[in-house]
Amino acid sequence: MSDEILFVEDDENDDVLVTGNWKLLIVDDEPEVHAVTKLALGDFVFQDQGLEFLSAYDGEQAKKIMRETPDIAVVLLDVVMETDDAGLKVADYIRNQLANNFVRIILRTGQPGQAPERDVIINYDINDYKSKTELTAQKLFTVVIAALRSYRDINSIDENRQGLEKIISASADLFSILSLENFIEGVMQQLCSLLGGIEGSAYLASSESSLNVKPDVDQDNTLNNLYVFAGKGVYEDNGGDGLLQLVSGSLLETCQLAYKNQTIEYNADALAAYCKGSNKHGSLLVLVGLPRELKDADKRLVEMFTQNVQCAFENVMLTRDIENTQREVIDRVGKAMAHHFGKGKHIQRMVKICDVLGRNIGLTQTELNTLCLVVPLHDMAKVKTLDGLPLSASSIDRSQLTSLYQQPDTKPTILNETNQPLINTAALIARDHYEFWNGGGYPRGKSGEDIHIFCRITALADAYDVLRNPSDTKPEWSRERVVNFVEQQKGLHFDPSLVEVLLANLDEIESIIRSDPDFVASEHPILN
Repeated sequence: MSDEILFVEDDENDDVLVTGNWKLLIVDDEPEVHAVTKLALGDFVFQDQGLEFLSAYDGEQAKKIMRETPDIAVVLLDVVMETDDAGLKVADYIRNQLANNFVRIILRTGQPGQAPERDVIINYDINDYKSKTELTAQKLFTVVIAALRSYRDINSIDENRQGLEKIISASADLFSILSLENFIEGVMQQLCSLLGGIEGSAYLASSESSLNVKPDVDQDNTLNNLYVFAGKGVYEDNGGDGLLQLVSGSLLETCQLAYKNQTIEYNADALAAYCKGSNKHGSLLVLVGLPRELKDADKRLVEMFTQNVQCAFENVMLTRDIENTQREVIDRVGKAMAHHFGKGKHIQRMVKICDVLGRNIGLTQTELNTLCLVVPLHDMAKVKTLDGLPLSASSIDRSQLTSLYQQPDTKPTILNETNQPLINTAALIARDHYEFWNGGGYPRGKSGEDIHIFCRITALADAYDVLRNPSDTKPEWSRERVVNFVEQQKGLHFDPSLVEVLLANLDEIESIIRSDPDFVASEHPILN
């Protein structure tokens, strides 16, 4: 080809290469075009970053580089190479097959007639179109600057979009711990994007309310008790780490000043902002690697974050504390039930077996947590049905027990008349886990999927554990004997799909039986 590129003459070595953060791909079949482009842009700097040049000499090589390097900012693309439309095919591949709408494509051609500008701009999502004869070094510099600004802004918009998606997703279920983490991460991502180019951010909360950390014995309102709740950038992997592990020097002094005075403090390239809430222990937002001095609008944005995020954080922590209190009460009642009606570790084993069955039958994590929490109350019906009867399981006449269980109105009264979902679930399991898949159980003769999945899981877990462990009235059954029994009861007493899950995970369930071998006395209608 005889394309002429009118760059400013320069006698220096044409292999000048500046490696930086902006990646620029030169696609041209003439080596001298690569050399003179690198020479013309050799001292290029945009936002304190130079250029990293990549070279491709035909269409296929260009496609390979784009596949392997998705963060290329600008492509200088020749139209005519091995074929008259090789460059256009590369542009189409980038946009339609790689779905890369971020990279800026500047088409350079020495033969404009081969690819009319109007058609190319419209049909190939080209960002600029230049004839090689009009590209002086200054014009090339200007074109690349404009392309990089566009690339930067598109990435900033996309980062804002991702942050907003996290916020919207989390706000739908803000009062869960995982959602709160996503919420704070999303807000920080938005904040970092709007401020531009921040290397890292961390939201640090007091150990009184942070997850996965234990408070120090001697609590005080100092930086010693601040731990990373959520981090981005350089702090991405520091969840649970203490502030004093992360910062030192002038940044530590800035954090100390912000926390002590409950203010927002700035130093050369970082800030520390105190997040005040109703709790005496506030939180701290730390941003490092600020690309520029913050304007008044930027500072107002940081202030909005500090004023609102701590409130959301504390509300969720309060909800967590309430839930933990409920869980502890239920756990203690379950243990009291086990101690009152039996002995050993039947309850502990049942919870673990229910976890295996529920996890493998497809329960969500929330459903699984609820089931495992309330399973210890599955025998709460005994509080009513055994009223007036001897407390020793071995001294209860079977006819008395069966008669009481078969009363249509048999309910664990102590769990009735509440609006609390956990208590209602416990009441449901206590009442219905004696129902049979074929309708032959009690108290209501439910069958099939009319029996709640929690009750079906509890029934199978309870039966398996009781049969595998010795009691005052029966010896321990072997694994083979219990498996045979469960298979016989498949579709009769037990949900067939749950039986399949149990058999498929038998080794894990047996390891649970072996790990907690003490027997808990339990009355079950299928034992005698």
